[in-house]
Amino acid sequence: MRRRLRLLGVLTATVTAVALLAGCGSDESAATGSAHSGHTTATLDSLDPVPVAQNPATTLPVTVRSLDGADVTITDASRIVAADRYGTLAQTVYALGLGDNLVGRSTAAAFPAVEDVPNVTPGGNSLNAEAILALQPTVFLTDTTIGPKAVQDQLRAAGVPVVYFDPNRTMAGVTPQITAVANALGVPEQGAALAQRTQSEIDAATAGVPQASEKLRIAFVYLRGTAITMLAGPGSGADSLIEALGAIDAGTASGLTQPFVPITSEAMIAAAPDLLLTMTDGLESIGGVAGLEKIPGIAQTPAGRNQRVVDMDDSVLLSFGPNTGHVLAALSEAIYPQQAQ
Repeated sequence: MRRRLRLLGVLTATVTAVALLAGCGSDESAATGSAHSGHTTATLDSLDPVPVAQNPATTLPVTVRSLDGADVTITDASRIVAADRYGTLAQTVYALGLGDNLVGRSTAAAFPAVEDVPNVTPGGNSLNAEAILALQPTVFLTDTTIGPKAVQDQLRAAGVPVVYFDPNRTMAGVTPQITAVANALGVPEQGAALAQRTQSEIDAATAGVPQASEKLRIAFVYLRGTAITMLAGPGSGADSLIEALGAIDAGTASGLTQPFVPITSEAMIAAAPDLLLTMTDGLESIGGVAGLEKIPGIAQTPAGRNQRVVDMDDSVLLSFGPNTGHVLAALSEAIYPQQAQ
């Protein structure tokens, strides 16, 4: 009888301890949002930026200072080619109301409204001078994320005004770039209106991000099949996006010093993300969430164990363009689903 009572006492104490541990875990998870697991795709109502005007009249000529230090005079904005790695410049041209003037774009400018506009980088991020000149551009908008630079130089030598813009991807740089593009195209009033609207949307989205007692650690991973897997760090743009979402950029916090580094087991385990953020096409290129197990170290992270992944369309996730406020709002809802309850 005494033996049974002792066993009952041990069993009761064990159950109580397990319950207390479970309760502690639930509280911590609720604080960080890590109670949620699984895969979510963050979506926008439309990938097309909303124009602030329709075919506004341009005030030209204008002379602007290109990021490379050259003073460039634009006399005609009727045939615009906009090419950069993230499609930001084409999005901005369209949102300014000059979509009908866009005659060339880069691969990353993949939003539906410009799908019929010729792609001047069909192989990815490599420009072809002959293909661009065949479009008879009156102005070429670009940055240093795309090249080779010899092509931009060749366009200038052929008499095409080439304007470089800041390639850095930060929240603080979104509206200044909108203004800079608008000024180069002779539509400063539309630029001011678009910048104001975009900043208001960014402010509203960041104000709506839940404030947790313990911040999530989010890692942005760039995936193009299992052969190209990169972890983002400082200067990637993902760090600024993650900070705006009230979280910690896991790559930067783990000590990375480059915008992107190849994923290794050591790097992923050191980053210890609660959640993985990636592009939709990239996730599909490895076979979806199940394919993440093939990436070194991911299975050993909290995000990997919980298969906690948020993906978003490649054309907008790191664009830092006119849709930035909508991107933040959609990501916030996907990352912190309790806010929608």
